[in-house]
Amino acid sequence: MCRPWEGRGVELVAAMEARGFMFGAAMAIRLGAGFVPVRKAGKLPWKTNQVEYTLEYRNDVLHIHQDGVQPGQQVLVVDDVIATGGTAAAVVQLVEALGGRVAGIQFLIELAGLEGRKLLSSYEVNSVITFEGD
Repeated sequence: MCRPWEGRGVELVAAMEARGFMFGAAMAIRLGAGFVPVRKAGKLPWKTNQVEYTLEYRNDVLHIHQDGVQPGQQVLVVDDVIATGGTAAAVVQLVEALGGRVAGIQFLIELAGLEGRKLLSSYEVNSVITFEGD
């Protein structure tokens, strides 16, 4: 998952709970970058920014620390699976609201039939495993 991002100036890895933490934290170490957790309401211990987003079957809210990303920092967004792309798009929104620049978005698994990549078409999106079909 790190290979496409090595040597590209990634300063931070932002990953969403909970499975994204497993990949994001390990990737941050390998890339020599900081790690920024993105969590659900009430889980982060300081002042946060939030965004409400739509999942396939409900709305949800994600939070990021207000000081988690500094303006201009290169941020890689990481999660385990991309389905419709809504969660990753919400993290992108949080990172950019803090002034970060999204270097790209990395997933382990892509469910191509749900076309989540379309929602993220302005960014470089990589996945290791792609499942075609519905």
